[in-house]
Amino acid sequence: MRILHGVIEIAGQMGTLSGALKRRGHISVGYNTFHTYLGYKEHLINTTGWEIERVSHHLINFFDIFHFHYASSLMTNYADLPLIKSKGKKMIMHHWGNDVRFHDQARVNNPFVYTGDSLPNEVMHQKLASISPFIREAIVQDHEVLPYVAPYYDKVHVLPIAIELAPFVPQYPSVYKTQPLILHAPTNPAFKGTEHVERALMQLKNEFDFQYRRIENMNHAQARQLYQEADIIIDQILCGSYGLLSVESMALGKPVVAYIREDLVSRFPPELPIVNANPNTIYEQVKRLLLQPHLRYQLGIQGRQYVEKYHDSNVVAGKLIEIYQNLQP
Repeated sequence: MRILHGVIEIAGQMGTLSGALKRRGHISVGYNTFHTYLGYKEHLINTTGWEIERVSHHLINFFDIFHFHYASSLMTNYADLPLIKSKGKKMIMHHWGNDVRFHDQARVNNPFVYTGDSLPNEVMHQKLASISPFIREAIVQDHEVLPYVAPYYDKVHVLPIAIELAPFVPQYPSVYKTQPLILHAPTNPAFKGTEHVERALMQLKNEFDFQYRRIENMNHAQARQLYQEADIIIDQILCGSYGLLSVESMALGKPVVAYIREDLVSRFPPELPIVNANPNTIYEQVKRLLLQPHLRYQLGIQGRQYVEKYHDSNVVAGKLIEIYQNLQP
């Protein structure tokens, strides 16, 4: 298969999936127009929307499958979608959260959620209404995102976040460390709940000896080096599900704190080892980890096992290929 991923790279997923698909003998390339300090480069062509539109007809003729991300496509106003469909090519849309997280709907089951990164409801609706006549199936990474897009598509597949495991050598927390290091890496502090995290840590500083480091404005490779030193990693405590930082941290053998919405807990595998905390419980949950170094170590082992089973890019790519094979042009 010849697969195009585009055109917005979210959490390195276009590149990670393309790399895994290449190892299985397929041609796969990510065309990315969203450039950030994270510096994702692997298996990507970092370009501009104008340049993609300029060569769009060549891309449409060459590729067999168009795997679009974050409600984007090759041309302005989705002008490419009817053309791709007319040529009998396969398409699928991969939604990631903020592109479809309808504000009022998000708050129904989650009083903590931050939706300031999402577009107005009517704009998200218009995008989905423009996409879905041509693309009839979608992908989301979990059941938190699924309800926002389910009304628009014939089928929505849940495909876990993918990670290339080789660079992530586990370094489990030492049970003998007397001053554990807590890391938090907010790409967007308002979305991640950083204010609540740091308020709880200030309280805990009165009771425990630990270090805290906030990781910001650092490329992905540099940040990963720092994650290796951590004893506890706190991810997002507002959204209601876990993200790439949680996956990478578990891959490194670290205990992870994140908020899993109560109504979604049963939708994840039962062995998910994330320490579940929201703004109301973050203090107590981090305190529990500080008090129990052996628990930190055990959760680190469980996290690595969990990622190997569910998030390894080779495993995820196998599921993705099945989705591609069953797509209708």
